[in-house]
Amino acid sequence: MQIDLSTEHVTRTFGDFTAVDDVSFTVESGRFFSILGPSGCGKTTLLRMVAGFLEPTRGRIEIRGQDMAGMPPNRRPVNLIFQHLALFPMMDVGDNVAFGLRRRGERKDRIRTKVASILERVDLPGFERKKVSQLSGGQKQRVAIARCLVLEPAVLLLDEPLGALDLKLREQMKVELKKLQTQVGTTFVYITHDQSEALVMSDHVAVMNRGKFEQIDTPQNLYAHPKTPFVARFVGDNNSWSGRIVSCLEGMIQIETTDGHRFRMQAGGEPITGTSVTLFLRPEAILIAPDASLADLNRFEVAVKSILFDGANSRLLVTPVNSEREMLVALPQNRQFDYIRPGDKVEIGWDVKSGICFPETGRKT
Repeated sequence: MQIDLSTEHVTRTFGDFTAVDDVSFTVESGRFFSILGPSGCGKTTLLRMVAGFLEPTRGRIEIRGQDMAGMPPNRRPVNLIFQHLALFPMMDVGDNVAFGLRRRGERKDRIRTKVASILERVDLPGFERKKVSQLSGGQKQRVAIARCLVLEPAVLLLDEPLGALDLKLREQMKVELKKLQTQVGTTFVYITHDQSEALVMSDHVAVMNRGKFEQIDTPQNLYAHPKTPFVARFVGDNNSWSGRIVSCLEGMIQIETTDGHRFRMQAGGEPITGTSVTLFLRPEAILIAPDASLADLNRFEVAVKSILFDGANSRLLVTPVNSEREMLVALPQNRQFDYIRPGDKVEIGWDVKSGICFPETGRKT
């Protein structure tokens, strides 16, 4: 498989501040690769280095095997789409898409053919004479992408391009972008702080924190098997407890939490009794009023503080009895819990295979 983008130990500093810290990754041809992280983690700085607007302080960037050191942005085989799409309002759709081809000096007949072809591929056939002001938000998005793709870049870079759209359109465009990328086959490198965008669209996701990549993996593995506490907290919702391992026996550990619970779970790695840990548990892994016949459950009683209605994503906000800790519990769609009201006490439980814990670095009690 051809590698379209490769970075080796890329670092970028601004004075004493390190914005990107020793980042290495590769993106195979035709993949949708996302960089996910909070604001200020360095993802835009990394993208600007790939695009050529910044030079790395150290490290190497290659596009299709060619070293980009010293290569100006206009000579790199990449195009960059920003959140504010920068379409030219005085030009119609055809002229917007043709802009880069005209600057290259291509013949008029070739330009017409290429513009018509790329508009067909982004599901906007016959839109050449439409004004930008006549387009919906989603159509403007596709015109911006067409304007880049018509130049046949090796890699299309997208800097939070859905951030300015309303929620409903953003949800639609997540699906549209993934379908479009699959259809045209161009390599997309997409940066976002929105985990849903990254998980829905991407073949692989890099989770970035404080200038470093914490984990590069498929969306499924990031969600189910986070490698660090930051990834566990940042990707999806999680309940968490601090505690310590009080026993290790035959592949199982028992954790005593700081609020007095004792939970059993499968051991990962080589646990040591006395180690301080953080335990994470997904809201959807928790069973409400579990059947008495179910074995291997950690069971305890909680008080319902409120019902957070959100259709299929509805949750309970609860606190364990004799604790102030708030927890989220998913309301499954295959069972009815209409009888639950704020103030009720209910039993919940979770399977010993559902939790994941990480040692708290440097702490042992």
